[in-house]
Amino acid sequence: MMAVTSDVVPSILAEDPETLRHLAALAESFAPYVQFDFMDGVFVPSTSISLADVAALDFGVPWEAHLMMKNPADYLPACRDAGARKLIFHLEAAPHPEEVIAVAREQGLRVGLALNPETPFVAAVPLLNAVESLLFLSVSPGYYGRPFVREVLDKIMGFRRLYPNVSTGIDGGVKCANILEIARTGVSQICVGSAIFRQPDPAASYRALLALIKGGP
Repeated sequence: MMAVTSDVVPSILAEDPETLRHLAALAESFAPYVQFDFMDGVFVPSTSISLADVAALDFGVPWEAHLMMKNPADYLPACRDAGARKLIFHLEAAPHPEEVIAVAREQGLRVGLALNPETPFVAAVPLLNAVESLLFLSVSPGYYGRPFVREVLDKIMGFRRLYPNVSTGIDGGVKCANILEIARTGVSQICVGSAIFRQPDPAASYRALLALIKGGP
């Protein structure tokens, strides 16, 4: 049996500054690391809070930015100014991903690539040496609560057989019912949104998810 070594990363998706402040305060009370999601209404159909909204927070927890946005290079200075430690951008959203990575390095940011469920991992292979991680989307991006695409687990396991030393993550559709199966793929990070923040007690939900994978066989 593969050892379970994943961590749970709360993923905050907010459509307005008031909701953002509420979710950020919750996350700050229990999470050592957080992901904020940003959407432009172009790459994905929905819009969200902006990097300026996050910059306005007095947020004391290290965080990364998941940019579900077209032309991600345009947002990198704002990522830096808002305090992001790392940015993750979608390969599908960047015609010239090498340029995005180069600009991010100039801004002092760590970099991860994200792949939509239908994108084969071979599309990211030429860039693996230039980034810190690869994030596999297990839902079609843009909303909390979209259906989990289970075939992504096979994609992750296929990738990890070939590239076992690359840090990987998964984002979308994670619940108590599937998190242990997800963790057994060997992903480093499991990003969780609605299964934490749409529950009556988000802190307890976070701890329950973490206990499931840390206590699993």
